[in-house]
Amino acid sequence: MADGNSSDEDFSDDWLLYSRRPEWSDLQPLPQDDGDNPVVMIQYSERFNDVFGYLRAVISRQEKSERALELTKDAAKLNAANYTVWQYRRDILKALNADLYEELSYIGQVIVDNPKNYQVWHHRHVIVEWLDDPSSELSLTESILDMDAKNYHAWQHRQWVIKNYNLFDDELHYVDRLISEDMRNNSAWNERFFVLKHVGFTPEVLEREVNYVITRVGLIKNNESPWNFLRGLLQQGTGKLAQFPSVVEFCEALYNDGIRSPYLLAFLVDLYEEQYFDLIESGGNEAEAELYHQKVQDLCESMANQHDKIRSKYWRYIAENFRRKSSERATAGSGRNGV
Repeated sequence: MADGNSSDEDFSDDWLLYSRRPEWSDLQPLPQDDGDNPVVMIQYSERFNDVFGYLRAVISRQEKSERALELTKDAAKLNAANYTVWQYRRDILKALNADLYEELSYIGQVIVDNPKNYQVWHHRHVIVEWLDDPSSELSLTESILDMDAKNYHAWQHRQWVIKNYNLFDDELHYVDRLISEDMRNNSAWNERFFVLKHVGFTPEVLEREVNYVITRVGLIKNNESPWNFLRGLLQQGTGKLAQFPSVVEFCEALYNDGIRSPYLLAFLVDLYEEQYFDLIESGGNEAEAELYHQKVQDLCESMANQHDKIRSKYWRYIAENFRRKSSERATAGSGRNGV
């Protein structure tokens, strides 16, 4: 079944319209009311009109029965993205005190068929909450992520389960496998940061993770995901990009080796700007500060003219903004010295 789309393909050849079923003869289907002058008439299939006509009739009289539960299954086959179908199905499950593990199995298969459909994941979420049993969720999300390692809904559900039921223990091992398989998988890097945030960014964790990420950057230099992860790490601790000398040495070594990844250059722009202002504020060596000042200008120009030309106006803005801030700092410093 296509994600969230109306489809008649999932029905067997001997499937019978509800209007022809004797056990439904007591109920009159309710047609869809599009008003007197609909702007666009959707040409629904006969099966779609039949199923949803009976669903509207069932909801209208608030029937909560086994046959109504089966009806919602057919409605979900035709449109798995229909919120009302799933909400009313949950109402029926409660009223019948139905077997929720059976429902968990059912919705698991629906998710396999509709892995990028919000409503089916939300239904799963609710059933897990009702059962208070997350034991199948990591394996389910893992199987979905094996199909598409960047499925947002699967990651969202996985993070909710892990956080709500404190299932962090083995997650770094799982994420490490995903990163090893595809170092450009931004979702896996995001999950790693999510787990570390729970663990806590202690000095030991930061040092370990900095070493971890620069090793991965060294393997694929032009890979945005680990560069973003590195920046996220360095916002912890002192918040300084230069807080780990190994990072500074690593980045400058890449540059000196002729690497011109735009992610490396952008990192160096921010690093040298930080070092420039730190020297100015501490009254450090003026010649060294001027060297950093020139490096920022040269890197911005390089980005604008060669390595990130599509954002040339942005890099010229960054250079101009840096010159303005450095000039203001210099003026403020002169004022203080003259007092």
